[in-house]
Amino acid sequence: MKIVFFVHCFFPEHFYGTETYTLELARHYQSWGHDVTVVSAIFQGEAAATSLLTRYEYQGIPVVCIDKNQIPHSRVKETYYQPQMRPALEQVLQDLRPDLVHVTHLINHTAALLEVTQAMGVPTFATFTDFFGFCLNNKLEAANGDLCKGPSPSRTNCIACHIKDASRSPHANRWMRHGATPQSAQWLAGGANLLRRLPGLRGGPIDGLIEDIARRPDTLGSLYNAGYKAAVAPTAFLKQAYIANGIRVPMQGIWFGVDIDRRPKPVRAPGQPQVIGFIGQIAPHKGTDLLIEAFARLERGAAELRIYGPADQDPAYMAMLKTLAHDLDVRFMGTFAKEQMADILRDMDLLVIPSRWYENSPLVLLNSLATHTPVLVSDVAGMTEFLEPGLNGEAFARGDIDDLTLKLRTLVETPGHLQELSKTTRYERSSEIMARETFAVYGL
Repeated sequence: MKIVFFVHCFFPEHFYGTETYTLELARHYQSWGHDVTVVSAIFQGEAAATSLLTRYEYQGIPVVCIDKNQIPHSRVKETYYQPQMRPALEQVLQDLRPDLVHVTHLINHTAALLEVTQAMGVPTFATFTDFFGFCLNNKLEAANGDLCKGPSPSRTNCIACHIKDASRSPHANRWMRHGATPQSAQWLAGGANLLRRLPGLRGGPIDGLIEDIARRPDTLGSLYNAGYKAAVAPTAFLKQAYIANGIRVPMQGIWFGVDIDRRPKPVRAPGQPQVIGFIGQIAPHKGTDLLIEAFARLERGAAELRIYGPADQDPAYMAMLKTLAHDLDVRFMGTFAKEQMADILRDMDLLVIPSRWYENSPLVLLNSLATHTPVLVSDVAGMTEFLEPGLNGEAFARGDIDDLTLKLRTLVETPGHLQELSKTTRYERSSEIMARETFAVYGL
């Protein structure tokens, strides 16, 4: 059977959770005798390719890459629904002639892909790896940092998120630059939504921007409900969030699987400092600053903190983190190859995931549990679903440095505590189990 995966970006340049998930499914399907291809994209603004469509192989998986520099978006609507993508998507699918399509992320391809597959009669399935289907920033995080349930009836909360994010861009409209704070973003969102209806503004750039944001949930909801035969939801929370926001696609809950060395963790010598780790994107929504501030309150010499992640993702934020870490036993380790994950986790006594947003079954969490490395995570549902307090780790109140510090002290400064936790920390699901359960969703 010919199966085509559509993902927003892919190896080797992009290597985070969704890309890894896509690779694992493709690898297993191919090993079972199926003809598998991944269709990826080059983000607008990245180094351009020599042509619109390029081809290469990654670990034996054929990849077709669409250069979005050649089909750029110029407005918000085109980031989620871009009819100009149809010819390229049609060409790819006509060349590949798949029996089914599995979408692991629609960014870059946009929901125009669902119109194309529906018109061509190709059964299309999805894995909802984040909140893209109804949330403008994909994180369900409001402009003021609170967790969000989804678009409000007026969509003002979505407009505020856009204004706050856009205010940091040097290319932002002059009026948007005043929306850098949650309060000003909310005020501007409400005002813009009302004023755009005035005769002098109706049909203009502001009206068009607000309309693009306001229509996003309905546009995607309609295309999802008509275009997907079924979908995978990797957490119960994400499944319920999609249902609550009007997505009626039949969804099957399937936890991600990981393949990693599951040998018991080596015993640390008495008196040796505990190693606390962070692995992931170094960005405000990941809460790296919270971890450093809490670490600074621990007893000196009790632990060291190792931070793994790209130093160039947000240079201003990284500079702030290095200032916070000055004179502390904090090491910024950079990135590492996927094959090194087991060795890096083996050297950690505790992995901390202090995210400010919901998260959704992050693979680093599952890899940590699989390598018997206890975790300390924000108390958000996309992670606590995998937590057994007292057996494989603990949770702290999201964004609360005091509670994070308290939990860190309990875990790190109690002799032998983390070593004992490692003995009851485990995660047994493999990528093959995940792939077999996912393949069954197709109902073939």
